[in-house]
Amino acid sequence: MTNKQNKLIVFQGKEIRRTWHNDEWLYSLVDVIGVLTESINSTDYLKKIRKRDEELGFYIGTNCPQVEMPTKTGKKRKTLAGNTKDVFRLIQSIPSKKAEPFKRWLAQVGHDRLDEIENPELAQQRMKEIYEKKGYPKDWIDKRLRGIAIRQNLTDEWKERGIDKQKDFAILTAEISNATFGMTPGDYKKYKNLPEKSKANLRDHMDDLELIFTMLGERVTTEISKKEKPDTFPQNKKVARRGGKVAGNARKETEKELGRSVISKQNLLDKDNKLF
Repeated sequence: MTNKQNKLIVFQGKEIRRTWHNDEWLYSLVDVIGVLTESINSTDYLKKIRKRDEELGFYIGTNCPQVEMPTKTGKKRKTLAGNTKDVFRLIQSIPSKKAEPFKRWLAQVGHDRLDEIENPELAQQRMKEIYEKKGYPKDWIDKRLRGIAIRQNLTDEWKERGIDKQKDFAILTAEISNATFGMTPGDYKKYKNLPEKSKANLRDHMDDLELIFTMLGERVTTEISKKEKPDTFPQNKKVARRGGKVAGNARKETEKELGRSVISKQNLLDKDNKLF
């Protein structure tokens, strides 16, 4: 769980400090050690396992920066910190009973992913189960999975047109969204009051109609692109805008019939910014 400032995670009664750095959460490695071991001095423990496990020592030295975090007295001190991937790598090197459940879980995740490579349908089934556990209704899940497939077709088409950078994907997606809903994805997240510093997926907080018009805009964009084969980025932007406009016009007609806006402020977070 997190406090209101989203600065701490409380696990088994112990606090793990974290800070937002380079567009992701970084966690104090010393605090992770403190939770998963019986060590009195977590800092010394971390030094010892880095010496004992040379690969871990090299990994942390290469990937984990020193970032400022508050101490118990409120002063800020630099401490080694890592993202989720780095924390999992650290856990693998901790010879502690408390770390064993995490290790077994990591082993199971690895096994499941290998199975999914051999049979991709397993990945789709896993995704459905995750959404079900989060409380999403079945008909919504079906739309969401269909939307993911449509999105993948669109990004594949963009790659065919020579576009392969994430920032360019984001720009084109913003063109579709703005033409469809009158808002970029960033504006839409703010409209739904989703946490700015989070990896919350906007589409996971859309209702049925919002998903449908999102899919329409992206599908039409894909079809126009396949037909016209734009070969420059400005041309692709125009195609994205046109595809979004088709969905935008359909949205406006729908709103006239319903007598209300399709765009909803509702999200699936509770007052503490956690999924219901």
